[in-house]
Amino acid sequence: MDDRTGTEVAARRAEGRVRAGAQPRREAMIPAADRVKAIGLMCLAVALFSALDTSAKYLVTHGSLPMVQVVWARFLGQFLMMLSLLSALPLTALLGTKKLKLELLRSFLMVSTTACNFLALRHLRLDQTVSVAFLAPLIVALLAGPFLGEWVGWRRLIAILVGFIGVLIVVHPGIGGLHPAFAFAFAGMLAYAFFMLLTRFLAAHDAPLVMLFYSILLGTFALAPFALWQWVWPETLSEWLLLLALGTFGGAGHYLFIHAYRLAPASSVAPFLYVQILTMVAFGFAVFGDMPDVWTLVGAAVIIASGIYLLHRERTLREEVTPTTDPM
Repeated sequence: MDDRTGTEVAARRAEGRVRAGAQPRREAMIPAADRVKAIGLMCLAVALFSALDTSAKYLVTHGSLPMVQVVWARFLGQFLMMLSLLSALPLTALLGTKKLKLELLRSFLMVSTTACNFLALRHLRLDQTVSVAFLAPLIVALLAGPFLGEWVGWRRLIAILVGFIGVLIVVHPGIGGLHPAFAFAFAGMLAYAFFMLLTRFLAAHDAPLVMLFYSILLGTFALAPFALWQWVWPETLSEWLLLLALGTFGGAGHYLFIHAYRLAPASSVAPFLYVQILTMVAFGFAVFGDMPDVWTLVGAAVIIASGIYLLHRERTLREEVTPTTDPM
């Protein structure tokens, strides 16, 4: 039996036929192909985010650059990349938002997430920071109903909770106190959760390029005075290359992130952020020599199993809400 009643499904199909194109598609009306594509885009996006975090961690732990400079370079690089790729578009096309205040709030959440995450990475391992970040999809799934009208069914909710248990296995918190850097990780996680909710809401009103442009405005211009005041010239070519790569990884990942949320509901896409544990472990081993322990392997297996079941539920949902004949 589906997560929703048959009456609700029928009502959403009828509403979609009458008002097609006039409002965002309801969860039941989204084709399975769009759901699968959104999941693929999300997986690729989180891989790029892992590359971003790995580069930032290397710069703040092995280099001599101040934190604010690294954070600013992430936004400045993305801003310059956008200008070069979109030089043919007028500025008004990128600033044409219908929700200016919410776009600025989302930009602030973007800066907060990045800054808190980079501060946490100074002291924590890659798998530790991403494990805390994995609390965000659970919060998104729980809040997507009251905020976005995308109610998650009990089967998918159980799968998300199982994935969360997998995160706890990876972290395996002990009785002793946690490192103070976890406070930054948790603050970044909360900002990230609300950032995802706003992304899904604004995707129905603004174009992806508009959202991408606004998301980096505060980080590019508000942080500039502080970064220039503490500026330290990179000493090696590798530091220069990593500073430039920050914007590329962040920009490309965020663009795919936006498109994923345009194609499918937050409650369907957000759980696949769990895939990032695999890319984080891979980068952590390749760059810093961090070998995953048995806790990480077991937790990752639980997370992957949760993701596979969620993908199965997406296909089952499509089969149950798509009739073989349309009586209307």
